[in-house]
Amino acid sequence: MEFKNFNELVTKVKESKSIRKVAVVSAQDKHTLEAVFKAKNDGLIFPILIGDKKKIQSIINSLGEELASEWIINVESDSQAAYKAVEIIRNGEADFIMKGKIQTSDLLKAVVDKDKGLRTNSIMSHISINEIPSYHKLLAVTDGGMMMYPDLTQKKSILENAVNTFINMGYENPKVAVLSAVEVLNPKMIETVDAAALKEMNLNGEIKNCLVEGPISYDLAMNKESALIKGFQSEVTENVDILIVPNITTGNILAKSLIYSAHAKMAGFIVGAKVPIVLTSRGSSSEEKYLSLALSASSVK
Repeated sequence: MEFKNFNELVTKVKESKSIRKVAVVSAQDKHTLEAVFKAKNDGLIFPILIGDKKKIQSIINSLGEELASEWIINVESDSQAAYKAVEIIRNGEADFIMKGKIQTSDLLKAVVDKDKGLRTNSIMSHISINEIPSYHKLLAVTDGGMMMYPDLTQKKSILENAVNTFINMGYENPKVAVLSAVEVLNPKMIETVDAAALKEMNLNGEIKNCLVEGPISYDLAMNKESALIKGFQSEVTENVDILIVPNITTGNILAKSLIYSAHAKMAGFIVGAKVPIVLTSRGSSSEEKYLSLALSASSVK
């Protein structure tokens, strides 16, 4: 299975027998609640809203929506909201978390708490998934939001986080391109050395359930004609599902370029914790938040 666009992804979630519960942290934000109630009304999720109950209820009323009072949890601060969401997850009362009107650092502090948090043996990494008009299926970029300058071990975890996410979404063998400026190994370019190592790990079975190509430049990953001109052959070319970038700057620029210059629709979340975390920026549209909810609901185990 692979998804051509977000409509197919949303349809899959709608057809699911179970509706996922999302704990919304500091939910007193209009754009967040617009997305949450659209997703609720579409049968994608059911919300548990945590934050300033009076403000939350006021926004709900202004949107013409309804939610039973028992599903709105009043807390005194953003920090309390974050820890309450983590507690709800640990108790098995919700399936994933969404950031509302709270600083990212305040939310993640609760998530990574050594005693009460949601850590796993993996690092946490950010995945943006894009629907690009000029590409024939959804395309992921990782990591453009969490790890600044990952080493080889961290890149392996970033890659495995993305692959596991796609497997949970229903993919059987996602195709992964480990990006660099060139497609040949150059000892002076560490990203090519790491890419070659990740490909070797895939070939020897250390990285499973995917096909890894690298080092590979963006043009060769995305365009068969460019690959043909350069004499480069790979099953990944023009059929890639996941782009692994060398550092956070590259990932951030690439993801934003796709949105603002290639007119991509984007959904994003953090993986590697015990549950997905919808963590969109304050400037994100309601549509992006809605799609991120659908994406997270589709990737919950």
